[in-house]
Amino acid sequence: MAKGIVIYYSRTGNTRMMAQIIAEAMNGEGLLTECLSVEKVRYEDLLEYEAIVIGSPTYYGQMAAPIKELIDDSVKIHSKLDGKIGGAFSSAANIGGGNETTVMGIIEAMLISGMIVQGDPIGDHYGPISIGRPDERVEKQCRRRGLRIAQITKKVFD
Repeated sequence: MAKGIVIYYSRTGNTRMMAQIIAEAMNGEGLLTECLSVEKVRYEDLLEYEAIVIGSPTYYGQMAAPIKELIDDSVKIHSKLDGKIGGAFSSAANIGGGNETTVMGIIEAMLISGMIVQGDPIGDHYGPISIGRPDERVEKQCRRRGLRIAQITKKVFD
């Protein structure tokens, strides 16, 4: 049976809130999903999951160092991530604060690993983003992303 994981780094709690909403939606769609802070995840753990969603706050237009470290360490197994489902999300303090570059950096690493990343023609095309604390719009986008990731994972792996 397919499983998912939502991995996040969060100092203020905003990215954690997004992660929890995405994981709840994935679980609600029938994909057993864990939600863990990056500090509790080793790169080898990624092999246990068919869906991997990663979220980071935006620092200087990029992902936080602990997320980057996990991605850098995963180069040791990146060919084994081939065909897994991926997704990304981010939070920032300001509009134009680098959310999309952060999301795209995570997605680029996933694509290099051979992962499948589905865009979204409605709403946040690359992945949910939040300016500050997630509001109703962000919560809706997070639920939608979790639902879509669960659906595609089940199609591919069940």
